Amino acid sequence: MLFILKNLSKKRWPWLLLAGSALLLELCALYFQHVMKLEPCVMCVYERLAMFGIILSGLIGAVSPHLLFVRLLAFASWLISGFWGLQLALEHTNFQLNPSPFAVCSFLPNFPTWAPLHQWLPWLFNPTGDCADMIWQFLGYTMPQWLIVSFVIYLALFVIIAGSALLPKKCFQ
Repeated sequence: MLFILKNLSKKRWPWLLLAGSALLLELCALYFQHVMKLEPCVMCVYERLAMFGIILSGLIGAVSPHLLFVRLLAFASWLISGFWGLQLALEHTNFQLNPSPFAVCSFLPNFPTWAPLHQWLPWLFNPTGDCADMIWQFLGYTMPQWLIVSFVIYLALFVIIAGSALLPKKCFQ
């Protein structure tokens, strides 16, 4: 079993599965926004960016999984995106569960001046909602709470896959 996990990161299909699962979540977000007319807030936009980081990680890993440098780059972006997404989802959940006039999210995203994504792709990155609004629930949990679950799963998979890839060969004999 450990041998299978150790070599999993050296194959293309697991990286594509990682990217595909995050892409599916992005498509769900777009469905909520454009079909169900649920307006995204600034935190939603940032969480989308973190999910795009997971997609990018999978695509980087799928390019050439047999090369160590490519795998390390993919692992690093996976870890950064997963951790950043989890932090954002936790903060977003706090806005919803503990609303306060002193702790509010901004109405405009804080993108760098050289990459104003909300102007380039407004249908994807322009926030129009309020972070404290709980406009959708499934099984009693809000969207950012489900994102906490998603990012925890991504981080747990990272620990399992990257951890087994780093184990020395003598562990498998």
